Amino acid sequence: MGKKGKTARLKRNPAPAFWPIHRKESPWVVKPASGSHSLQKSVPLTLVLREMLGVAQTRKEGKLILAQGKVIVNGKVYKKDDLPVGLMDVIALPDSNKYYRIMPSHKGLYLAPISKEESTISLLRVENKSTVHNGVQIAVHDGSVLLVKVADLKNPVEVTYDTFDILKVTYPEKQVVETLKTKEGNLAVITGGKNIGKFGKIVEIEKTEAKKRRQALVMIEDVQGQRYQTIMDFVFSIGGATPMVNTLEAFANV
Repeated sequence: MGKKGKTARLKRNPAPAFWPIHRKESPWVVKPASGSHSLQKSVPLTLVLREMLGVAQTRKEGKLILAQGKVIVNGKVYKKDDLPVGLMDVIALPDSNKYYRIMPSHKGLYLAPISKEESTISLLRVENKSTVHNGVQIAVHDGSVLLVKVADLKNPVEVTYDTFDILKVTYPEKQVVETLKTKEGNLAVITGGKNIGKFGKIVEIEKTEAKKRRQALVMIEDVQGQRYQTIMDFVFSIGGATPMVNTLEAFANV
């Protein structure tokens, strides 16, 4: 009888192309645990420490650093070295006073250095909403959910969030302090497709009638006047007239 369930192993060759690993160095690589981000949109925490930051030489050293509680992800201490980290996640190493936000680039994902003050905030994109017995669950892009308690489930006036809205949250409380609608005129970054990592202003969003809004075409114009077309599913708004997080310098260095 064949094995049932998921495999806990991953070979280096089929690993996501943006992972900073040598493909022929050894056959196996750490596989991200199931959870917050999908395999193709995340990096296991041990690779961040070993390959991207260089604070560990081996996986064993990375596990030791994590076991000592020296790494904080999104305001919480994590000790699992296969934790998947992805878009907009904040990684903090307080002992060395280093803070990073995971951002998209033309190569995939990279670590953008940020200040200590900015490490306490992040942006989450609303992916879905569902009604539960004690309120409305808001599913966001990092796999987590926010529960909004309502007085009347049939008329949840307290829920003002729509799909593709951006929530500015504070860590570690994960409290929503600001909301941004995804609309024309916003600053946004492309998170997938051939134009991944391009940053600019949304100049046009296709009106959808016969297809899903996720597949609506969106035009983004950068500061040089270059225009890039993508779909709504790959658009992540990061501000109105100004960014909600300090990313302009990070994009300039990509």
